[in-house]
Amino acid sequence: EEAQANVAIDVAEQIRDVILGLPARSAVNIPGLRPDLMEKLRPYLQLAETLGNLVSQLAGGRIEALTVKLQGELATNESQPVVVAALKGLLSHALQERVNYVNASIEAKERGIRVIETRDASVKDYTGSLYLSAKGSLGEHSVSGAILGDKEIRITSINDFPVNVPPNRYMLFTLHRDMPGIIGKIGSFLGSFNVNIASMQVGRKILRGDAVMVLSIDDPLPEGILSEITKVPGIREAYAVTLAE
Repeated sequence: EEAQANVAIDVAEQIRDVILGLPARSAVNIPGLRPDLMEKLRPYLQLAETLGNLVSQLAGGRIEALTVKLQGELATNESQPVVVAALKGLLSHALQERVNYVNASIEAKERGIRVIETRDASVKDYTGSLYLSAKGSLGEHSVSGAILGDKEIRITSINDFPVNVPPNRYMLFTLHRDMPGIIGKIGSFLGSFNVNIASMQVGRKILRGDAVMVLSIDDPLPEGILSEITKVPGIREAYAVTLAE
């Protein structure tokens, strides 16, 4: 167990160094974890942390299990650094500065969070993408994301509804009925509280079925507004999310 702990700490410290832009070190005890590989994984570590943070806030409550699926080209690479980054993001909303790349796996284990890792190299929508699903006391939610162009992070699905949006400091997510006027209702409602919408996108699977709305907003939602949003006709669920800058 001590040897395993030392390996985990070594990997975590390498991840930290890469994120901070420091020279990467190869891990003696992990075959194939080369400095050039760590450099290649850098944007995916940032993606994993962002998605982990997002899915934890969507799931809410106590997280019981986290599924991490590496897809496309990412599925052929070393997975442990990506999993650690996802756990750091997952726990950071609750623990904030107390969780880091060194202790994220330990903190998750102490909280009884089961980690399931899967791979699917056949996914071709993006060169490499990541799918996270968090199961908790309040239900299960999933998110996916990819790296586009010049290492730009994109959120590509929310609860399996397709979207393509960059992460933003303050975001609002709704699950609603795809019906005429619903977007205008939300826009007018937020405007009445002086909430400015920077961007908005709707993701749906079928015409006039369920859909998700993803809004990037300039400031945090005023207190008490979230519960009022769910009272808007057609809105089933609403989630306010604050991501790390």
